[in-house]
Amino acid sequence: MPPKVSIRPWTEGDLLLLQRMNTEEMWAHLGGPESDVAVIARHQRYLRAVPGKVRMFVILFGSEPAGNVGYWQRRWKEQDVYEAGWGVLPDFQGQGIATLATSEMLDILRTDDPKAVVHTFPSFDNPASNAICRKLGFSFLNETEFEFPPGSWIKCNDWRLVL
Repeated sequence: MPPKVSIRPWTEGDLLLLQRMNTEEMWAHLGGPESDVAVIARHQRYLRAVPGKVRMFVILFGSEPAGNVGYWQRRWKEQDVYEAGWGVLPDFQGQGIATLATSEMLDILRTDDPKAVVHTFPSFDNPASNAICRKLGFSFLNETEFEFPPGSWIKCNDWRLVL
């Protein structure tokens, strides 16, 4: 039987996972790796998570950290929505882990806010992340440009799911 995919809340000890994920390969669709200072700041934001506003989780494959997944509030096209995002370490990719973990995170968000409207913004040239959106029932809205990191614009797809 293959190892079980699960998620757990982000903890102080998960900085190492963020550092492991901060590579050219993992950030290829997001403008490249972050500085060490930015990674630490991201970790601190994850630790301050508040259900219904922002929550970050570690993806576990069995007992091994395989990536992260989460949601956060944002303003998009004059609406208050949630944005969801995920990342899976290269050794764990291609096994459906991100889809299972994101589904579990969406179940938690559904409990936190039953009327949530969730958007994801995968790069238009990231077929794996766009496939996850389709598998989870997100509706493709359009191609758009998205500023990430600040000062850098990427071409991405806007997917939406109403819980």
